[in-house]
Amino acid sequence: MRRRRKVWRWMLYALLSFLGLLIILAVYLAIVAIDHPPKPVDTSSLQLQRNEPSPGFYTIKNNWFRKSNSGLYELYVEGDAFERGVINGKLTKELVQRQEDHFNEQITRLVPSAFYRHFLRYFIAWFNRNLDDNVAEEDKEEIFGVSHAASKKYNYIGSNYQRILNYHAAHDIGHALQSMALVGCTSFGTWASDDTTMIIGRNFDFYVGDKFAEDKIIAFFNPSKGYKYMTVTWGGFIGAVSGMNEKGLTVTINAAKSGMPSGSATPVSLVAREILQYAGNIDEALQIAKKRKMFVSESFLVGSAADNKAVVIEKTPGDIDVYDPHKNYIVCSNHFQSKGLSETKPNVEQRNESASAYRYQRVMQLIDTNHNTIQKTISLLRDRYGLNGSNIGMGNEKSINQLIAHHSIVFEPKKRLVWVSSSPWQLGKFVAYNLNKVFAMDGLKENREICDSTLTIPPDSFLLTSDYKNFLRFWTYKQLIADKKDVSIDSLIASNPEYYHTYVLAGDYLYRKEKYARAKQYYQLALTKLIATKKEEAHINKQIENCTRKGG
Repeated sequence: MRRRRKVWRWMLYALLSFLGLLIILAVYLAIVAIDHPPKPVDTSSLQLQRNEPSPGFYTIKNNWFRKSNSGLYELYVEGDAFERGVINGKLTKELVQRQEDHFNEQITRLVPSAFYRHFLRYFIAWFNRNLDDNVAEEDKEEIFGVSHAASKKYNYIGSNYQRILNYHAAHDIGHALQSMALVGCTSFGTWASDDTTMIIGRNFDFYVGDKFAEDKIIAFFNPSKGYKYMTVTWGGFIGAVSGMNEKGLTVTINAAKSGMPSGSATPVSLVAREILQYAGNIDEALQIAKKRKMFVSESFLVGSAADNKAVVIEKTPGDIDVYDPHKNYIVCSNHFQSKGLSETKPNVEQRNESASAYRYQRVMQLIDTNHNTIQKTISLLRDRYGLNGSNIGMGNEKSINQLIAHHSIVFEPKKRLVWVSSSPWQLGKFVAYNLNKVFAMDGLKENREICDSTLTIPPDSFLLTSDYKNFLRFWTYKQLIADKKDVSIDSLIASNPEYYHTYVLAGDYLYRKEKYARAKQYYQLALTKLIATKKEEAHINKQIENCTRKGG
């Protein structure tokens, strides 16, 4: 009897302690979640109404939004920060809400457990507790303006303003959490001293599900302060991952190896956007990068028509350096190259254990440093092969074209020309825009094409091949396996036989069905292919051990 009382007393203490922790957590989260939106002086733009002169073509004063024949959306916004945000949100309301749906759908797919999703919510709330303090007032006002267009159905996560603000740090948080499996971007540039040709290209390989990349927006901003600029973006996002301003200054961002940060700072995309809006040359871009504190490591490839060259500004939470090759070309993947940061421990690990160095070498094999053209640049960005043209499987992270790109983009800064890929990935046609002509327009009175059709680069012929059809089958099998559906292993292997991950998928599928001997065979076959990262190789070897231990 006495022992039973002790047990009940212990259980009571445990319950009270647990309830106490819940109360503390609730109070903490309430404090963290206090909403501090900015207070714009002029909020009259909230009364503006969206017009629809023709189906799918929307206007508010000189601002407009439409869908191009290419499938790309196009947006023009002008004015003060809050006004730009409000008008942006009103014009693209459907895309703002659809993008948040896609984002949350992908989170649910990646984290099926409601319990863990709630835990992730708490983690992000804690992680971003000081985010508001590290974002410029102008950016906060613009984000606040956009947030008025967000859906109320996600208010259980946070207010519209909190959510839209936090989404601007998604790249950084994903970057920090994915250091274990970082998918990397590739960028490069060429120029010469004896002519006006300067070309910069990049693949933005940021994957948050297929639907996330469906509604790309080519946005042209005419702020009341700073330079006019364009970016490739999506609904609700005012940051920049790829863009060029009216001075012919370009910015693209590439993730580098980061440690686990203890809290948020200025999101990388907002640093890049500030550079586009306020920098006319490389030195001005560097000064902006220096004054902003970031919580992940990033490379900013900055091209400048004024300087007739490009450099990489490499920035960590504690340091900053510049990589200037002092040549007529530059290449950037996902490791640092500057004297000050190239030999740091995280960067050495990144070079040795990730796909970054391999992709860098492949670019160096293909880049034409003497007679580069837009077509050659796009062909390089579409390259699906390994070193020396070897077949390493479709979708390999060691390929320049990993067949996951949100977008691919090419700049010719001195002519203020930009080419943006249309779907799928960078395989569709590249649509050309002339910034000088777009910004010279006094609004858009009718729904018409604004791209320069004479400069369009045709789709990749790969789209017409059986290999492309096979890759689509592989992609379907991959999704079915992720959804725990049945697939034909033979059909899976036939769809992408040179890709190591095909065999990993087969092994994982059979392992889940407790067919350990067969799973082990496929894991062993995976080791005969070119594996993208050391971490994935370790996972495969661990699975082989698990299969052996379970009788395989």
